[in-house]
Amino acid sequence: MRARRLLAVLFLLVGCVSCGVGTASPDDPLTTRAREAGHLTIGIRFDAPGLSQRTIDGRFTGFDVDVATYVAGELGVPPDRIAWRETTPATRESDLASGAVDLVVATYSITDKRKQQVSFAGPYFVTGQDLLVRLTSTDIVGPESLNGRKLCSVSGSTPAEAVRDQFAQQVRLVEYPRYPDCVTALLAGQVDAVTTDAAILAGYAAQNPELLRVVGRTFSAERYGIGLRRGDPDGRQAVDEAIRRMISDGDWQRSLQANLGPSNYPLPPPPEITEK
Repeated sequence: MRARRLLAVLFLLVGCVSCGVGTASPDDPLTTRAREAGHLTIGIRFDAPGLSQRTIDGRFTGFDVDVATYVAGELGVPPDRIAWRETTPATRESDLASGAVDLVVATYSITDKRKQQVSFAGPYFVTGQDLLVRLTSTDIVGPESLNGRKLCSVSGSTPAEAVRDQFAQQVRLVEYPRYPDCVTALLAGQVDAVTTDAAILAGYAAQNPELLRVVGRTFSAERYGIGLRRGDPDGRQAVDEAIRRMISDGDWQRSLQANLGPSNYPLPPPPEITEK
């Protein structure tokens, strides 16, 4: 009997504690979820050095990680209350729609097609498609230099096809599952160049500045935004304000310099926040 009474008391105590903890529905605005739950799940890439990378010891580093951490802090969520989740180009929209993540900060270019499925804050960074080459390949000065050469990109992506269709019809396309595979092939001399956004390439150049360089001639415009669920104007506005504060207080520039500066790639100025 005494054991049953003790168990009943414990149940009551647990119930009272849970009554005091704020709960938030996945359908609540982002600001409400951050305030009530006290944590956020943020989708990032795990394989983009300089932008967002999971290190061998389990840490997350890079410019995108710094941006996401700053935004979460402005929403009232400290770094130790952020859950990092890997998101890919194929799953970003479904991750947001399902509530698997609250935000996506993952080299996520703002496009009209994507805006039909998600909302964007930002942009927080502006870049463009470029080429990563070996430091010794001084004759590769732009995409038109690639006729007869091997160009690497990831399977199912469009940047390499854009080079072939618009600049170098005789380029030979090589595909690998992930960009680190392309970089390994470039270092081994198996391909002549890698193409994707300049910011992504700069991260790889920063890892191997004595061997690799970014050509530095962009031939597209990519505006990276922070993705959040559609129909949350208050959340988008709060994230926009957080990005503005990160820029105005200098943390944006300091993070960019620390993470991509070693690549020697010319760093762009802070963008104008234009999403509404």
